[in-house]
Amino acid sequence: SNPKVQIEAIEGGVLQRLLVILATEQPLAVKKKALFALSSLLRHFPYAQQQFLKLGGLQVLRSLFRQKGTETLRVRVVTLLYDLIVEKMLLLEDSQHGHQLEEKIQQYQQVKLVPAVVEQDWCAVVSNLLAMPEHDTREKVLKTVGVLMAFCKERYRGDQALSTTLGLLRSEYEELAAEEQREGDNDGYFKELLGSVNTIIQEL
Repeated sequence: SNPKVQIEAIEGGVLQRLLVILATEQPLAVKKKALFALSSLLRHFPYAQQQFLKLGGLQVLRSLFRQKGTETLRVRVVTLLYDLIVEKMLLLEDSQHGHQLEEKIQQYQQVKLVPAVVEQDWCAVVSNLLAMPEHDTREKVLKTVGVLMAFCKERYRGDQALSTTLGLLRSEYEELAAEEQREGDNDGYFKELLGSVNTIIQEL
């Protein structure tokens, strides 16, 4: 995430190469490293994000959800999407606009990430991961669903499977949070997850 390195990498065609690695048959370890490099290249670099969308990068990441054995990559993809959406939101909310920031805001406004996410139905791709058993995965997915809610609400309202999954998660985390409380932990991990689930259910 070093700006000078990011610019050199983009100009040297690294973005295209990383997307080719992710789109073709490669060992999982190689794809993991390519995804890590891609994340480092895109974060806080709107020009790279724009090029990524132009090159069909979202479709490439989406293809990872159709391949077997890529579960660990899927969670990383969701985390990357979350980071990119929040990064732009935070910048646009920042009221302390200097000249440099104004320029950066203009660059971010060129990045049409959210419309592409909605159009390619990432709303469902992301929420389907709530069915995974690991709490850590669910935590990341719940955060992302929370951020996508503003754009995916209609899609989520009509999703019966999501409604069922959220109900099951609520029951599970109510029990785990109660157990935490009995052990004297009033602000525990599961209480936080239960809060995230309840917020999403209320919004729907």
